[in-house]
Amino acid sequence: METYALPYDSQIPLVCMDEQPCRLLGDVVEPLPMEPGKVQKVDYQYSRGGPCSVFVFVEPLGGWRHVEALKRRTKLDWVHQVERLLLEFYPKAEKVRLVLDNLNTHVLSSLYLAFPAEKARSLARRLEFHYTPKHGSWFNVAELELSALTRQCLDRRIPDIEALNKQLSIWEADRNGSGKQIDWHFTTKQARGKLKYLYHNL
Repeated sequence: METYALPYDSQIPLVCMDEQPCRLLGDVVEPLPMEPGKVQKVDYQYSRGGPCSVFVFVEPLGGWRHVEALKRRTKLDWVHQVERLLLEFYPKAEKVRLVLDNLNTHVLSSLYLAFPAEKARSLARRLEFHYTPKHGSWFNVAELELSALTRQCLDRRIPDIEALNKQLSIWEADRNGSGKQIDWHFTTKQARGKLKYLYHNL
């Protein structure tokens, strides 16, 4: 909670990340398009394109987010997303405060599986992890962004990962263009009062 209360700092931005599984589904019969006075008609049959994972990064105070779908969510998948975060999206930032849950892939040691020690160490030095409590992953603001994404973009059949990433890119551009920020109101004091079962083990 105290992390969210920190003032905006372009040199040490606060970024929240999360992943969400997604099923790829396609149409067996082409839907009948919408007409005046008639809704679109979609057949009940669908084809299965398999599972994938959607990665989301969101900077609550900066009004920026990035989303991308990958076939899996292994340690290496996560590491390459973090590498892109640091080198492509925040190349000039001194450090990135990263809020994330306790998934077993979300550890600094994953960097050393993917890169030579020198590169892994240089990336690790630019990361400051802030883990949400176990069973309290909703403390992660990225979950709010995933909720919006699910309602606005993933509420339809998307047949393959290429089509999904195209839709995600459109959604991301629109969301970033609007500059939507997230104003977190749940304070540390409120959390300790209402969520004693989570803070007991901290």
